[in-house]
Amino acid sequence: MKGARGALILIHGRGASADDIYSLGEEVSSGVPGIALLAPQAAGNEWYPQRFLAPIAQNEPYLTSALGVMAGLLAELGKAGIGPERVLFAGFSQGACLALEFVARNARRYGGVAGLSGALIGPPGIVRAVNGDLAGTPAYLGCSDRDFHIPLASVEESAEALRALGARVTKSIFPGMGHTVNAEELDAVRSLVLGMLA
Repeated sequence: MKGARGALILIHGRGASADDIYSLGEEVSSGVPGIALLAPQAAGNEWYPQRFLAPIAQNEPYLTSALGVMAGLLAELGKAGIGPERVLFAGFSQGACLALEFVARNARRYGGVAGLSGALIGPPGIVRAVNGDLAGTPAYLGCSDRDFHIPLASVEESAEALRALGARVTKSIFPGMGHTVNAEELDAVRSLVLGMLA
């Protein structure tokens, strides 16, 4: 992290690994000097046991532990001189849900957040406590309109919740894409990286 101008915290999905998501980070930061890449590994390759739509209590204490990992990485970066406004969270699937949930629960100005095939954690219509202000943090949500794991309504609800917290939300919904990441989403994350360092 020495000499880094910014950092990308990459959060893998259920059943995947830190190595999988790290390669995505390498792709979106290729040719961009001064980006530190951090990709934590979940125990047993999952951050929490139930679906993201389950009542919050059913994913405890694992969810709180996973959010603590994100907070720890942010603190570590702070000690290295990289403040939250130069930290971008990016995740896929379960990792996307965790990334979005972390910034929503710890609202302040971040370098950005990208949720690829993910949404905020909890049942539809959950009442969220407004704690802090995302203060214009760029947020990107990319998902299929027919994702088996992530209902479109959850993506829409998450976009509105993040806007209510002060994020600048961009959303891309891809017809019939399935549960995957495409080139347009990678370009969007790369744009977030470049914008953070501009």
